[in-house]
Amino acid sequence: QVQLVESGGGLVQPGGSLKLSCAASGFTGFTFMDYWMYWVRQAPGKGLEWVSGISGGGGTPYYAESVEGRFVITRDNAKNIVYLQMNSLKSEDTAVYYCGNSRTVSQASGLSPLPTPLSQGTQVTVSS
Repeated sequence: QVQLVESGGGLVQPGGSLKLSCAASGFTGFTFMDYWMYWVRQAPGKGLEWVSGISGGGGTPYYAESVEGRFVITRDNAKNIVYLQMNSLKSEDTAVYYCGNSRTVSQASGLSPLPTPLSQGTQVTVSS
């Protein structure tokens, strides 16, 4: 079972930036690089929303329309970490952010249903 630990959330004013990190461990059989990685979020009272995904080699990112042009997903395969740089934050970005791993591009690109996150997530609050 792959373990995922998110960090980097916090309180930020509208227009500000945050960089989230997700450290992955516990791989058996496959390595970190064998997985697509993605970020999802859940705002208060709302369902899970796919945010962004990235291929194993890091060369193919996908973004939800709501964050396109503001968020950047990257990964460091040497450290088994995936990042989400969030810029020009808006109040509607307030949510708990979770990362996930998948062997399929359809999940990582938001085209297929995603499993309920088992990790703790990291809270992002955008407010003045």
